[in-house]
Amino acid sequence: MSTENLSATRGKCYPVLALRGLVAFPNMMLTFDVGRKKSIKAITAAMETNQKIYLVAQKDIAVEDPQDADLYKIGCIARVRQVLKGPDGTVKILVEGKERATHRNLNTKGSYLIADIEPLADKPVKNREIYKESLARRVKSEFEKYAAISKVIAPDVVMTVATTGDLSFLCDFIAFSIPAPFDDKQYILEQLSPVGRAKVLVELLSKEREISLIDSKISEKTRLHIDENQREYYLREQIRSINEELYGDAAADEIEIYFSKIAALNCSDEIKEKLNIEVQKLGKMPSGSHEGTVARNWLDTCIELPWNLEVSTNVDIKRAEKILERDFYGMKKVKQRILEMLSVYSLSPSITGQIICLVGPPGVGKTSIGKTIAECMGRKFARVSLGGVHDEAEIRGHRKTYVGSMPGKIINAVKQSGSSNPLILLDEIDKLGSDYKGDPSAALLEVLDPEQNCSFVDNYIEIPFDLSRAVFITTANNADTIPAPLLDRMEVIELGSYTREEKFNIAKRHLVAAQLKRHALSPKNCRITDEAIYSLIDFYTREAGVRKLQRAIASVCSKVAKRIAEGSATKVTVKAKSIEEMLGPKKYKPEVILENDEVGIINGLAWTAVGGEIMQLEVAALKGTGKIELTGSLGDVMKESALAAISFVRANAEKYGINADFYKENDIHIHATEAAVPKDGPSAGVTITTALISALTGREVRRDIAMTGEITIRGRVLAIGGLKEKSMAAYRGGVKTVFIPKANEPDIKEIDPAVLENVTFIPVSKVEEIIDAALLPNEVTLNDEHKIDMSAVDKRQAERIRQ
Repeated sequence: MSTENLSATRGKCYPVLALRGLVAFPNMMLTFDVGRKKSIKAITAAMETNQKIYLVAQKDIAVEDPQDADLYKIGCIARVRQVLKGPDGTVKILVEGKERATHRNLNTKGSYLIADIEPLADKPVKNREIYKESLARRVKSEFEKYAAISKVIAPDVVMTVATTGDLSFLCDFIAFSIPAPFDDKQYILEQLSPVGRAKVLVELLSKEREISLIDSKISEKTRLHIDENQREYYLREQIRSINEELYGDAAADEIEIYFSKIAALNCSDEIKEKLNIEVQKLGKMPSGSHEGTVARNWLDTCIELPWNLEVSTNVDIKRAEKILERDFYGMKKVKQRILEMLSVYSLSPSITGQIICLVGPPGVGKTSIGKTIAECMGRKFARVSLGGVHDEAEIRGHRKTYVGSMPGKIINAVKQSGSSNPLILLDEIDKLGSDYKGDPSAALLEVLDPEQNCSFVDNYIEIPFDLSRAVFITTANNADTIPAPLLDRMEVIELGSYTREEKFNIAKRHLVAAQLKRHALSPKNCRITDEAIYSLIDFYTREAGVRKLQRAIASVCSKVAKRIAEGSATKVTVKAKSIEEMLGPKKYKPEVILENDEVGIINGLAWTAVGGEIMQLEVAALKGTGKIELTGSLGDVMKESALAAISFVRANAEKYGINADFYKENDIHIHATEAAVPKDGPSAGVTITTALISALTGREVRRDIAMTGEITIRGRVLAIGGLKEKSMAAYRGGVKTVFIPKANEPDIKEIDPAVLENVTFIPVSKVEEIIDAALLPNEVTLNDEHKIDMSAVDKRQAERIRQ
């Protein structure tokens, strides 16, 4: 441009149009669409004046209303050649770039952008003409290489580049014509030196050529892949047509359905490939062949599995606590441990390796706890019964080549749940068997090991399935029968038998309401009193759980329903005295203490699978030759406790006024009542010792006391188990004082509050402490209220009794 033209346009005010993704160059024709209102008004303002407008690219094409900071500093003054308005309000314009320029004082407040524009001239080239010619040839050479690879350069562009000698125009024309990123083009526009512009363009062409070469290779690979897919599709259509002719449309449609189902699976490509290969084999098999049936069953099973189909979990600890309180009464320690486990899952949902084993007698709600935990975690629930399983194939599945083969119980449970992160309850894990077919407990080692179950392979599926996201809970009645390697993978939570008060509350809160609803009754026409419930617990059931109690309540409800149905009553109130009329004579007698203090008879406390019981021990010292008789179905440990008690009495015979040769001159007979029931354990040691001293001294034993504890030959009292159940038995039987080992003193916190209010617990560390308090002195007489008559004893004996 001449000096006169430059001076004519220097420092003028022009409308500004911000370009998105485009860069205008001098001496280039550019066509683009305009949609923004400010841009359309800027074009209108330009057409009303001298048709000149300032085009500048914006840095971020997402900005809808650009400010000065959003625009590049160098743009291009252009003349509007043509304006076409579209039916949707957009405008299509044709502009011709004139010269580079920069803007100042951009005004963005008006209806369109406007700024002071200052044209920018090319810097003079000081290099020799031969250098400029060499640089121009280098630019043309790089462009020819680029054009040979790129498929988007038009022939007329190549011709124009080949015939152009002006270095400045050549660089602008090439930068304008190639499909490079707009920020790279903007960088070339900002180069005011033609030599610098050419150097930058050479680098840009080299980079774009490399990109085009990589893109060409990718396109070729893609084309070959598409051709292969088209070939497979063509062959598949041919097979489909053949199958239609041989077996009808159903067989051909079946293959297509399998392919579409496999494509929709959320599994890895390796799994899909294996399934597709099996479908292709199925397509070549005759429709009614046995192999085809096996393949169909296998495909159906694999497709139905929830591959990577996780259910979203949200563990709310407060909600979980409410659910546990709603469904279960008591079991504070168990609930606390479950809430701790759920808290860990709440903080770290992806954690693995927490496997809990609920151990307890039948009927205490182990399976129900598993269902409740699944509800608290928001997971799908599936139960696997392992009782009586003795074949490893029932866990791992059978090979699909066998007739009637099927997947194992674990994969079936996952399929049944419909998610890949269910809660699976392995019920009765202690009742697994083993024979010549294998050991199923060994197969469970992989299932329950978080380091291995991420790729569990079922023999039927033969494809690794991830079980690490599933939560496993097991149940057992006895942990002793669980194989040690299997038990080592689990955390054991003990569920004890229910106490009398717990059974009463469970019946009142849950069982009665459930049975009333089941028998179409309601509290309005059938009411079971508290005394009636206690009667059912005490006289018609003897169990650790509440299953028999539930059946007894159901029997009562059915008899009430019969009365209402036949019209003999409209409302029935079941009282304690009504129970015997409905269910017949009492099946169990109440456990009560003796009516009078006796010599050699004492209340012991025993733990059984159905709760605690009072076990009365009788000891008789007879004239004889030193024989020791132990009767009442006593186990080896209990017999050893009796021998330890005799040794202690022999060592302390003089202290208690016993003939030192009693073991030679007397036969000792120790008997435990309910002789048909086997008994064992060391906890009767202090009981045998106290009864033996009573029999040898003739001192009566207080009838309202009971005791439990292991004894040593030195008279030390050691810790025992089952204190909670034993204390409830003492409370039911009318015992007022219970002697327990000192080491069991912390267990008093777990005892039922109703028991603590009525029974006094005395921790002891030596058996002498029990003997002095449990045995009455020979000289003591009793008054009418069965209390010690203190006037009948001397001061020394009275002080001893008070202690």
